[in-house]
Amino acid sequence: MTDFDSVIRSRRVVTPDGVVPAAVGVRDGRIEAVAGPEARWSSREEVDLGDTALLPGAVDLGTGVYDPGRESADSYREAGTAALRGGVTTLVVSPAPARPAVICADDLQAQRRAAAGAPVGLYFLGGVTPGSGPLDLADLRAAGAVAFQCSLSDGGAPDMAALDDSWLRKAMAELAALDAVLLVHAEDARELGALPLTAEQRPPRAERRGLERVISAARSVGTRTHVVPFTAAECAALLSAAGSIGVGLSAQTCPHYLCLPSEVLEPGSPAHACRPPLRSDANRKALWSALLEPGSAITTVSSGHLPAHGLLTLRWSLSALWTAARRRGAGLGRLSRWTAAAPAELLGLAGKGRIAPGCDADLVAFAPERAVSVPRVDPSPYAGRDLVGEVGPVWVAGTRVPSVGSGPPHIQA
Repeated sequence: MTDFDSVIRSRRVVTPDGVVPAAVGVRDGRIEAVAGPEARWSSREEVDLGDTALLPGAVDLGTGVYDPGRESADSYREAGTAALRGGVTTLVVSPAPARPAVICADDLQAQRRAAAGAPVGLYFLGGVTPGSGPLDLADLRAAGAVAFQCSLSDGGAPDMAALDDSWLRKAMAELAALDAVLLVHAEDARELGALPLTAEQRPPRAERRGLERVISAARSVGTRTHVVPFTAAECAALLSAAGSIGVGLSAQTCPHYLCLPSEVLEPGSPAHACRPPLRSDANRKALWSALLEPGSAITTVSSGHLPAHGLLTLRWSLSALWTAARRRGAGLGRLSRWTAAAPAELLGLAGKGRIAPGCDADLVAFAPERAVSVPRVDPSPYAGRDLVGEVGPVWVAGTRVPSVGSGPPHIQA
């Protein structure tokens, strides 16, 4: 007999070894044991989810939190609440368009103080700008930046200007020395029209040209690089080919690029604010093909949440992604790989993204057959859509979030 704080059972627990019936024992905020469903342990609380699946909490990579008109602390609390309702237990926050943008250690500490009341786990990306020197990047790393982010165009903010090839290579060299990953918004500024830009002024060739620049720089310097977001399916072969020449390059896309073709957008849809824009239905289908390809270089899928541009996507991203993925034969294991395990592995967050002994007890109950309808008045791009897959309850560091739940599971005190 072993005493746990809680034991959670499900007939579908998503583990690194597959989706299996299991009992998960939690103590002091961490997963202490994962055993077969016949395991009988003593605990203060036991939850039996039945057929509802148990997933590792999603790790949302590159989340925008800043919401104009709100205090920073309120922005973090609101983003955290939306994240939990969408099955996300960890946010990896983009350095821009935060105020201030996180381009030095003092900026990171200011954001950390503002985020103190957020109900989810938080990590921060450091911003790379023209002029970012070795000490700036080293100080950001020492202050806790888990990775870095830059833009080749207007993907950041006024205080995170685009990098030219010279600054890109310099930054990559410094980050390689720090053994840090660089996330790149790869649309090329020279291929874009004059600001402000319409979707037509952000063609796939801007991504292609930017991707070519990234591959060239990473090949010569050796920096691990992650393109965020990747949307132009015509560039998938170029992305895959980078690995064959020894470039440590991978990419991330977002559920709205996989679910919402440009042809179906209504004039007032928030999805018009996406950068890069939503593309054609043909591109969407090809992007799915690239994502599902064995050994795909598109390894992570995150929400693309960006309140400063009107993109409020955290709440529905997991359900939207699952709705489309299950139609293509992808299972819960793949869903969790894209949204939890792969982003955690990319950033070296050893305790996140897996249901395994020693990991943080960030857990999400997910009913994969249950229909959910997004309200027509919802501010997200998914307003009015019928999805499949309901989130709840959710545990963060072993503590059940009281405001997030679907039907009440069987609980024994």
